[in-house]
Amino acid sequence: MAGNRATPKARALGAALRELREEAGFGLREFARRLGKDPGTVSRIENGKRGADVAEIARMLTTLGVGGARYDELVEMARGGTAGPLWLAVTLPEQRQHLAAVLEFERSATVITDMAPLLIPGLLQTGDYARAIMSAGGVPVSEIETRVAIRIGRRDVILRRHPVHFVALIGEAALRQMIGGRNVILDQCRYLVELAEMSNVDIRVIPFDAGWHPGLETPFVLIDSDEAQPVVQVETRISGLFLSDDDYVSRYRQAADKVFQVALSPSDSVSLIAAEVDRMEREGDCYRSVEEVQS
Repeated sequence: MAGNRATPKARALGAALRELREEAGFGLREFARRLGKDPGTVSRIENGKRGADVAEIARMLTTLGVGGARYDELVEMARGGTAGPLWLAVTLPEQRQHLAAVLEFERSATVITDMAPLLIPGLLQTGDYARAIMSAGGVPVSEIETRVAIRIGRRDVILRRHPVHFVALIGEAALRQMIGGRNVILDQCRYLVELAEMSNVDIRVIPFDAGWHPGLETPFVLIDSDEAQPVVQVETRISGLFLSDDDYVSRYRQAADKVFQVALSPSDSVSLIAAEVDRMEREGDCYRSVEEVQS
């Protein structure tokens, strides 16, 4: 690991260890004493800034009284190494750790750039919009409300006292896709207009007439942080991918820069979204008028 920069996988593993330590009721110093380690060393492992081999992770878990599937999951995670520039999460346990890494990186981010050509970025979604995506996407009914709550909770990074600077590059198609029906997308667009008034939220719409741009290749999120190296997150239907190699990140940053060149300005973007809101409201009034006449 270069310098003190934490890779996504090391950060996820460290976050899991810290959570387990806190659940077990151990303070950092007491836990370090039981391990025979310096507290600073344990802290760096938990922050993902120091690697740990399989034997170290196994000992930490055993000291915490962790066993069973959770023990196997984290030991296997350590066995694969944590310093690599690419982390592909395919299995359900890997995807849980991938989400943990996402939350850690969002928490400490200074700038998040979200390239979203077809859907509203997750951090800007209303609860109903997120729920509609999950319901249509086949998420088990028993899990939907928990997942929606997690997604809404993640919004804290742009609403907190010292918020992250969030840049949303949103395709015009995302504003017109009837996710959840007219009322859901209407409320979602209204919420975008509201969020755009915040000084730390920069919403740029990519109009239909922009032609080809790199954002059409795949959605991605670029996360910059003072605590860790820049990373790129890419999600597919069956996997999550983190890229932390400088060259990989640079290519996605260049892609984002090209999208900026064809995206509308913040003020023009808000005007376009507001026009969509007005259009949907007028169409809704027309539908209601027709229904009243027919009744």
